[in-house]
Amino acid sequence: MEKKKTSKSKFFYQNSLGIVLLFLMILCLIGQFFTGFTTENKELAEQGHSTLTFGEYFQSGHFIQATFENWESEFLQMMIYVLLTISLRQKGSSESKSLTETEDVDKEPVPHSKAPWAVKKGDIYLKIYQHSLSLAFAILFIMSFVLHFYGSFKDENTEKIMKGELPGRWFEYISDSRFWFESLQNWQSEFLAVFSLVILSIWLREKGSPESKPVDMAHDETP
Repeated sequence: MEKKKTSKSKFFYQNSLGIVLLFLMILCLIGQFFTGFTTENKELAEQGHSTLTFGEYFQSGHFIQATFENWESEFLQMMIYVLLTISLRQKGSSESKSLTETEDVDKEPVPHSKAPWAVKKGDIYLKIYQHSLSLAFAILFIMSFVLHFYGSFKDENTEKIMKGELPGRWFEYISDSRFWFESLQNWQSEFLAVFSLVILSIWLREKGSPESKPVDMAHDETP
């Protein structure tokens, strides 16, 4: 019995960062759903329209657009950041590779007993696997972008129908300023957040965090 409890504790310790982040995401998503549900139904009631059920709101353009508009910017930010940190440097930042030395991530992969299967397999599998992180973020970005567009387009047409107007067509909406405003307002904030981390980590510290340099390291030193 004691052994089983220890095993569970070990699992949480080894995966605590991912578990807590996932929990926080789900908690915020639930909060977003219910606050969005209340906001949308309040607006519908004020305009004299029937309110939505939980199921109807979950499928509504309002919820889909709001959710994937944010996911889209997050995945874009991570994809661009992963790619930029390959060749670009920032002196003194904990987020930058060394200015002078070759790092382990730049070395050619060598097959060994514990290496991922793609490394052992080689050829095209290895070529794809070498860029699998940025490819995964790219796929997630594209999926989120499409779903954001779908939700925004659906929400726009819902508003038009309630006003007695004819719904628009998707190939016209793709160039609509509303859609791109929704995207760009999130993209700029994500790049600002990453820029802040890169620059602030030159002078500021957080003891114990891998995102920070050692507290006693010089400002102009790149770890």
